[in-house]
Amino acid sequence: MIRYIAACLLTILSFTLRAQSLQSPEQFLGYKIGTHYTPHYKIVNYFKAVAQASPAAVKIQTYGQTNEGRELMLAFIGTPENIQQLDAIRINNLRMAGIDKSGPANTAMPAIVWLSYNVHGNEPSSSEAAMLTLYALVDPSNKQTKEWLRNTLIVIDPCINPDGRDRYVNWFNSVVGAHFNADPQSREHAEPWPGGRSNHYNFDLNRDWVWQTQVETQQRVKQYNAWLPQVHVDFHEQGYNQPYYFAPAAEPFHDVITQWQRDFQVMIGKNNAGYFDQNGWLFFTKERFDLLYPSYGDTYPIYNGAIGMTFEQGGHSRGGLAVVNASGDTLTLVDRAMHHYTTGLSTIETASRNKERLLQEYQKFYTDSRNGKVGEYKTYVLTSKDEHKLQAVAALLKKNGIESGELGNTSFRGFHYLNGKEEAFQNQGHHLAVSAFQPHAVMAKVLLEPRTTVVDSNTYDITAWSVPYAYGVDAYAVKEKLEVKSSERVIVSPVTAMSAAYGVLIPYTSFNAAQVLAHLLQNDIKVRFSEKAFDYKGKHYEPGTLIVLKTSNPANWNEVVDEACKQYNVSPDEVATGFMDKGADFGSPEIKIINAAPKVALLTGEQVSSLGAGEVWHFFERMLNYPLTLLNANEFNRLSLRNYNVLIIPDGFYRSLNDKSAMDKLKEFVRNGGKVIAMENAVSMLAGADWGIKLKEDKSADDSSHIKKYGDRLRESLSNSIPGAIYKLELDNSHPLGFGYPDYYFTIRQDNNLFEFMKDGWNVGVLKKDAYVTGFAGVKVKNKMKDGLVFGVQDMGNGTVVYLADDPLFRNFWEAGKLLFSNAVFLVGQIN
Repeated sequence: MIRYIAACLLTILSFTLRAQSLQSPEQFLGYKIGTHYTPHYKIVNYFKAVAQASPAAVKIQTYGQTNEGRELMLAFIGTPENIQQLDAIRINNLRMAGIDKSGPANTAMPAIVWLSYNVHGNEPSSSEAAMLTLYALVDPSNKQTKEWLRNTLIVIDPCINPDGRDRYVNWFNSVVGAHFNADPQSREHAEPWPGGRSNHYNFDLNRDWVWQTQVETQQRVKQYNAWLPQVHVDFHEQGYNQPYYFAPAAEPFHDVITQWQRDFQVMIGKNNAGYFDQNGWLFFTKERFDLLYPSYGDTYPIYNGAIGMTFEQGGHSRGGLAVVNASGDTLTLVDRAMHHYTTGLSTIETASRNKERLLQEYQKFYTDSRNGKVGEYKTYVLTSKDEHKLQAVAALLKKNGIESGELGNTSFRGFHYLNGKEEAFQNQGHHLAVSAFQPHAVMAKVLLEPRTTVVDSNTYDITAWSVPYAYGVDAYAVKEKLEVKSSERVIVSPVTAMSAAYGVLIPYTSFNAAQVLAHLLQNDIKVRFSEKAFDYKGKHYEPGTLIVLKTSNPANWNEVVDEACKQYNVSPDEVATGFMDKGADFGSPEIKIINAAPKVALLTGEQVSSLGAGEVWHFFERMLNYPLTLLNANEFNRLSLRNYNVLIIPDGFYRSLNDKSAMDKLKEFVRNGGKVIAMENAVSMLAGADWGIKLKEDKSADDSSHIKKYGDRLRESLSNSIPGAIYKLELDNSHPLGFGYPDYYFTIRQDNNLFEFMKDGWNVGVLKKDAYVTGFAGVKVKNKMKDGLVFGVQDMGNGTVVYLADDPLFRNFWEAGKLLFSNAVFLVGQIN
């Protein structure tokens, strides 16, 4: 017994000493970095162990959790002096930016270098490298890093996307054998759907920095904006046949990017190249990865005054522990981790050597912003009839540190977003103003400018995202400085409780109203809506107005309506009679009723775009708060659809729906009263399968006989390219799909698919001549984008098909489309 107790005490003592002594990743994990994939919890445990062993050099901060409950954390690494004054350094950084006005800035503080790893879960080598980087910075024997830390404070986010990483790592560890197989054909190199790239909801977190639709991004960007570092690196992986990519970036560069930000990228590139040349490692720069779209891990920091960079290692999900590439070389995870480790330290070294210039240029960036030196427009004014739309814009701006408020004088002229002309301001009822004289003027310009200048059209992502178009509000860009009174007020008026004896009317002009509708239906409230406008007690109500009556509803209907309207901040009006001053009375056939909550299913799994399905899934669960069943597309022929009356087919390539039996089953579902909502490529699939929609043929002249240069082949392909441009649709807002909208809708187009006008259907959203607004579209695409259908509705038997050729839920930041998609789910196809 005494021996047993002694053994236990010895074990506890050994563990305590082990926890308190600094260990390398290999010592802590029991294997060399790169010989195994490390689960996320072990990465977290290693960082915490290092912080426990070296509390004077490392501080850990947990900043949140993922959807699946995994820890999100930051590690701060610096000299003992800097670790003791972390908050002082943070506040000083905000003082240099002019955001914190509590005192003068101290330029003797260190430069902040922020390293972000593993935003794409199946690009896993960077989190392995993060552990090596942490140890190198803390290792007492490493004299170089100690010297660098005199001038820098390092922030490491070891894994931005833990859910995606563990999805990949757990899968790989479950299929790899006792020894890895480097043959790229072997199973361990073929990751199954949906892959680990995205988060729990299959969202690409590297495109969410600005929009902050995802819980990981919301928590991370809040921390990032509390520090606003001078340097930020986002670590990625690309295909395993590619060598390493690092800065300088490719064109196009947004025109707000300063010469210093460009120059420092070159300095980083040259320093990285020195280390890679010493080791004989291949790399490339100035290609593919541009600096335009604002929601990346390189551009978001750039537009916030930092030197933002993307580093890309070859490997990705097909890299495994080792893979034979096209050159016949074997690329290992050890190699991949070492490459990221090297560029991380090289970045810290370059930042340390240039600390004074980094701080000087950072301060100048924000000084110029506050003095209104950014861009030709000095004030942006957004206006809408609906307060909720402006509230959504204000919330987005606030999350990104952009100040907004109200104008004292609304008599001015500016560039009118709606028609592209210089015009006098017309207030739609409510307005929101943003001044270019503020710390975050650069980000304000990038998000709000009506047209983005694209010098080079070979872009990696979309080329248009202007917030007024994306959020469905009118706007004016003004070249004069207007007085903007900053306001933290809640734009929407508070909702008061109602005790209606007969019924209530709920205006249907924003997504908030659709959320109210979803809430009511889930609580067994029967909701009516008007197909035409009507007047009651001198107030005009537009088509789509929701009508909830005592008739047909349970005794607690008033309480349910109050609860829903308060939750989503929508003010209802009491109605005491079904007799209207003008328009249809409530017993009219023009008043439709939703008798029961639709039962909605979504095709997902293999053959479906994981990102496309993820948008719909996230929309229902996190935005609409409405139940959704996920069905596997590859099991379609075996599925029973009897329990559903709405089937959503998102973007994808559907082999399982191409055979006749599957198409017949889908048509039978519709004819029996079901509703199909087809999105993006699913519309093209139906167009080729004898439904009521046809792809519009390109009748442009054939120029195949023209002599072309091989070296110009990329440029030639761009004539048919449309990597995300904004077009103005003519919208039939008399149709339920268009309820709540004016007679136009701004859509983001990502392909050149356009459809013939339907003869036996409703052409709700169409492109006419001169519909282009902003963003890059190749000359051949521009010529084709006219006289065609984008949104349509077809009646079939007792059911309905909704065609959405463009994605109204695009990355769930395209706020303007959320009501339209809700209309497709709830309003389209309803009968008396």
